[in-house]
Amino acid sequence: MSCPRCGFTHNCICSHEPKLTSSAHFVLLTHPNECRKATNTGELMIRTLPHCERVIWDRVNSPTALIDKLADPLYQPWLLFPADDEHPATPFTVAPESLPSCSTAATSTVIPLFVLLDATWQEARKMVRKSPWLATLPRLSLTPTALSQYQLRRNQQAGNLCTCETGIALLSLLNQPQQANQLQHYFTAFSAVFHADRSGHRRH
Repeated sequence: MSCPRCGFTHNCICSHEPKLTSSAHFVLLTHPNECRKATNTGELMIRTLPHCERVIWDRVNSPTALIDKLADPLYQPWLLFPADDEHPATPFTVAPESLPSCSTAATSTVIPLFVLLDATWQEARKMVRKSPWLATLPRLSLTPTALSQYQLRRNQQAGNLCTCETGIALLSLLNQPQQANQLQHYFTAFSAVFHADRSGHRRH
């Protein structure tokens, strides 16, 4: 029987699952095709990050709740997508941590809200092109410092990161290296046992 949490039958990775504490919010804007793929790594972020949600992209029906959240001044939204001439990259700055609420000097801080396109690159480009509401968001372009370790799909383009690797990079960008390392460890465990579990045996 498959583990109800991680989905693996012979190689449960729940012992590797961290409980992260990042205050940043993450939205996985997911193409419907991704919902049927066991190789989708966005689920690793949803299980571990306290403020991570999945929104299914629909070409016809815009996600009203998400659009309202993006307009909320409490959040600082960012779209993770390569910049172009029409939409140049916006430099990212980390807002200072809020002081404890009991302090007389406590100040409110804007919460980073990252929108990740959880899709293939071909699908992601279509999603941006057919979603005008995404065009208003500042674009954040990541420059990977290492090659992607994701090898679970064919025809991966060089220099591209999978969804979970993007989350790891964002935690590093937020100056949260311990959080990033814990998510990296979980992603590595997932990648290491995936093929063995789908083949019906335990990985040693």
